[in-house]
Amino acid sequence: MAAGHPAREARSECSEEALAAAVADVPELARLLEIDPYLKPFAPDFQRRYKLFSQTLNNIGENEGGIDKFSRGYESFGVHRCADGGLYCKEWAPGAEGVFLTGDFNDWNPFAYPYKKLDFGKWELYIPPKQNRSVLVPHGSKLKVIIRSKSGEILYRISPWAKYVTRDGDNVNYDWIHWDPEHPYKFKHSKPKKPRGLRIYESHVGISSYEGKIASYKHFTCNVVPRIKDLGYNCIQLMAIMEHAYYASFGYQITSFFAASSRYGTPEELKELVDTAHSMGITVLLDVVHSHASKNSEDGLNMFDGTESCYFHYGPRGHHNLWDSRLFAYSSWEVLRFLLSNIRWWLEEYGFDGFRFDGVTSMLYHHHGTGQNFSGDYHEYFGLQVDEDALTYIMLANHLVHMLHPDSITIAEDVSGMPALCFPISQGGGGFDYRLAMAIPDKWIQLLKEYKDEDWNMGNIVYTLTNRRYLEKSIAYAESHDQALVGDKTLAFWLMDAEMYTNMSVLTPFTPVIDRGIQLHKMIRLITHALGGEGYLNFMGNEFGHPEWLDFPRKGNNESYHYARRQFHLTDDDLLRYKFLNNFDRDMNKLEERCHWLSAPQAHVSEEHETNKIIAFERAGLLFVFNFHPSNSYTDYRLGTTVPGKYKIVLDSDAAEYGGHQRLDHNTDFFSKPFEHNNCPYSLLVYIPNRVAFILQNVDLPS
Repeated sequence: MAAGHPAREARSECSEEALAAAVADVPELARLLEIDPYLKPFAPDFQRRYKLFSQTLNNIGENEGGIDKFSRGYESFGVHRCADGGLYCKEWAPGAEGVFLTGDFNDWNPFAYPYKKLDFGKWELYIPPKQNRSVLVPHGSKLKVIIRSKSGEILYRISPWAKYVTRDGDNVNYDWIHWDPEHPYKFKHSKPKKPRGLRIYESHVGISSYEGKIASYKHFTCNVVPRIKDLGYNCIQLMAIMEHAYYASFGYQITSFFAASSRYGTPEELKELVDTAHSMGITVLLDVVHSHASKNSEDGLNMFDGTESCYFHYGPRGHHNLWDSRLFAYSSWEVLRFLLSNIRWWLEEYGFDGFRFDGVTSMLYHHHGTGQNFSGDYHEYFGLQVDEDALTYIMLANHLVHMLHPDSITIAEDVSGMPALCFPISQGGGGFDYRLAMAIPDKWIQLLKEYKDEDWNMGNIVYTLTNRRYLEKSIAYAESHDQALVGDKTLAFWLMDAEMYTNMSVLTPFTPVIDRGIQLHKMIRLITHALGGEGYLNFMGNEFGHPEWLDFPRKGNNESYHYARRQFHLTDDDLLRYKFLNNFDRDMNKLEERCHWLSAPQAHVSEEHETNKIIAFERAGLLFVFNFHPSNSYTDYRLGTTVPGKYKIVLDSDAAEYGGHQRLDHNTDFFSKPFEHNNCPYSLLVYIPNRVAFILQNVDLPS
């Protein structure tokens, strides 16, 4: 991520008058410019962005009665049972010549129920109840919207607002199922409070079993949620929930935005999953994909009304060539209604606590970030390359989320490092709570792939882990689902490769490869967790060094599920070394829960010694020590500290329960003396074995 200090060639066009006008128009812009004075030349850009947001919000207020009402589109669009037993249906299809509803409720008669055309491309239909007032379209009925295009073509479509779609047997296409259960799921537990320090377990329901099949919501609820709780994570980030016809897209080619994927079970079972997590105090985030949509026109939004535009930009602007998908027209009134209502739907209907927004870089720029090497020069984040329609939508979405539930969390997947993206909208920011620190996993893979251990650059590691914008919170991670996918390798695979299959038994001696792999795996995770951000993320299974990559069933692998699963049983086997990594991950999280380093100010780094390969820093009253040297251990090594007192070891990667060599005595007390070292007023002497990380806590400080 491009962050930290930008290239300083600031524009001179921003006069004092323009700066004053911008500060007057954006309520708290002065605060942002005080924090980062190098943004002053771009004050008019923040002013214009904030005005676009405010004007759109005001227009929604004047024309729709406010964003609260506007974001309830799912209450009228789609198909709804009325109190009298009739049916109310509504669609937006501006390019259609005619719209009809059909289904098994009327023996698939295509034109028996025509919609009435309204203004602004909307169509509505009311079907009166049966004479006995019984439900006209029972729960579980199959439906289709029929579109007569301007060219006279008859198109069978799934409503964009469909709440449940499923595919029978070997059918190629999805069926739209009218989801209206007699006894909908009732939530039993309230939402947890926003975590002080976010520890995220990134999860995919379908691969959560060791069996070669698609796992269910029920399986995840019963088997994985308790495991997540035990590991000390306080947040689950669920990916691939919004319905996607192509399983191997990993959930990133959405076809039905309001439908929870039926391949894992029913909507009620997903609600139970979220509710169960809440009962354990776990926050649940949804991986929301509003950056693009599937090109699939049979099951998705594409060509819904027979035209190329409708929900998307017309022409080249409406196509993402790299992703082979469609791009939303964010300035369209009905697209805004659709996407904002979609945000609200997942919060209100399913109880999600916020979102990780996918593909934010693609949304922010007309070039979608492709072929761009963001250097940190501020000019890259302003000007004509920025898609301000998309940015306005992002600001509206964040405004809505935090208006509805102030404890909600939003995370931006942005590789560009756009300034103020994670500042409040009132300060001219984008309104996100966090951004993903996407440079960190790239750095670890680069080191493992291109450098010998003795050539690792400590200063470069520290720079990568601390290079983030002041007061904009980051989620640090050593690896996510991206690194687990086939074609790449997990950290465990980079470290241990084929020996993971042959030398992970505790009944055999350590080989040099396995020993190095297990020790570095723990060290990489701990330093990322402690130094890299204000939140931490791990992809499911990677905490114990899952031995295989991730590959979904597809033609290229003969539709095999062998790699589309997580083998949790490996870490439960006492005879395998995977348990050591799992234990360390758990205790690392539990210690953060107790000491709160993620919510503490950024660390004070006192040492990054290139020859000794030592990194040391203080955060949250703890002294973190890392020796990355492959062979050198150090006796009576002096470490600087800012606080006097007695220190004790509270976490040690070399402990027996973590597959270490037990070279540190946990009964030792370390006393800091008023001996200045590395610009610290105090220092202490410690023994630091090679390839070890440990944490010292000042026991004289109040907890």
